[in-house]
Amino acid sequence: MKNLLRAFVLLGLALAMLGGCAPRRGEGMLTVKVIADGKTHTVRLPVGSSAQQAVNAAGVKLGNLDRIEPAAYTLLNDGDTVRVVRVREKFTVREEIIPFERRILRNEALPEGETRLVQAGVNGRREVTYRQVLENGKLVSNQAVKSVVVKKAVPEIVMVGVQTPFVPKPIPGRLAYISGGNAWIMDGNTGKRRPVVTTGDLDGRVFTLSPNRRFLLFTRKSDKKGELNSLWLADLDSSPPKLTDLGVRNIAHFADFAPDSSFTIAYSTVEPRAAPPGWQANNDLYTLSFSATGWESEPRLRLEANAGGIYGWWGTTFAWSPVEERLAFARPDAVGLFNFGDDALTPLIHLVPYQTNADWAWEPEVAWSPDGKALFTVTHGEPGSDDETSPHFNLTAYVLPLNLEVTLVEDVGMFANPAPSPKMKEGYRVAFLQAVFPQKSEISRYRLVVMDRDGSNRKVLFPPQGALGMQPQKVVWSPAALDNGDFAIAAIYQGNLYLVDAKTGEAQQLTGDGLVSAVAWK
Repeated sequence: MKNLLRAFVLLGLALAMLGGCAPRRGEGMLTVKVIADGKTHTVRLPVGSSAQQAVNAAGVKLGNLDRIEPAAYTLLNDGDTVRVVRVREKFTVREEIIPFERRILRNEALPEGETRLVQAGVNGRREVTYRQVLENGKLVSNQAVKSVVVKKAVPEIVMVGVQTPFVPKPIPGRLAYISGGNAWIMDGNTGKRRPVVTTGDLDGRVFTLSPNRRFLLFTRKSDKKGELNSLWLADLDSSPPKLTDLGVRNIAHFADFAPDSSFTIAYSTVEPRAAPPGWQANNDLYTLSFSATGWESEPRLRLEANAGGIYGWWGTTFAWSPVEERLAFARPDAVGLFNFGDDALTPLIHLVPYQTNADWAWEPEVAWSPDGKALFTVTHGEPGSDDETSPHFNLTAYVLPLNLEVTLVEDVGMFANPAPSPKMKEGYRVAFLQAVFPQKSEISRYRLVVMDRDGSNRKVLFPPQGALGMQPQKVVWSPAALDNGDFAIAAIYQGNLYLVDAKTGEAQQLTGDGLVSAVAWK
């Protein structure tokens, strides 16, 4: 009985204690202010409520950009204030002026100090779209989000005469060259020179004149993502020269006019890559025709994209035959022919590919004799050896009627770049570059040499004995003899253009700005 009584007493005490802990009216609630749109709302919320719940309780609607201070997920304390920030954005378009730039072309053909306005400058225009962000009606951000060029600025081009010690000299045909990324031509006389392209963006990968000397084919660097360059045509008979974008992109190795037509070209393409060397070769071949009035044919695929043999990622180059519709090709592992009849490559000389241990591949230049009966190129390695690191490079001729490969000069260097002359009274001669250090021809400088087509009567022409050698390059023969009856070779030395007499070796400097990078002569 006592135990039962004790239990009732304990139960009563427990109920009494629980009754003392029960919340009174209004306890466990928060009082919070919500400020929005200039008004203050006071709301009561349970403990543990968030800022978002306070805004909801105040009946304030939020737009897609509106925000809450503090953040919507923040748990509130009694007496806190929540602010609703109204965010609004608007877009405005403003027209801005693009000031034209001023370009100065140095010209040795003008008297020192004399200037000529080649092209008047014109400002361009662009439309810039701005995104403006307003918070509670106050501008907090004004950022340009889009820019569209409505009219491109036209640069002002001023030609400035500079002092020159170079005496003008009559030359046959038309000589073109790149200086500082701009194209120039000399017509009939080294003193008569004029600019053709003044954009400063010629990359020199393609730079050649048409057989009739009317057109200049060249490539320009591209600033577009995923694009190496673009192929252009300049009509030199128009004043100023008319420039045409041929719509061809990504040329790394070859584009040239057909020898029997100044209105047909062939070219090969690559795919740009971020990794060195900057492309993956397609090893393809296209032809394209055009007219002086602006008509262009659709490109015609003549050789499907292919692996291109060993080190085919570097690419294949081509050279037109001077007498028939076919091309020679050269790649790191072979030299041969491409015939349009069967649209196939026929290797004639198999090369031991040179292992550069770098992000570039060596491939020889290939050039035709003027009668189309022989190919001149450079072969790698010693007979019977497959050593890819061999430093030996030989100047070689392949006589097509005899199917005969002949070594003409041993150890010329990997960049010998043979160049047969036009037809002469005695046949033709061959110019090439001889490495000063043949065993290290990759980094060696070179000297200009001429020889008979069989490799005999070799003569070092330029630079003079004891002078610094030339950088590797393609030299170009004059299309006909000069006034003295001798042919000349155009070469670049220390950034300047020289004419070298192919018989005497006498050299005449034609430019003095030190910026020449390519030359063509027809």
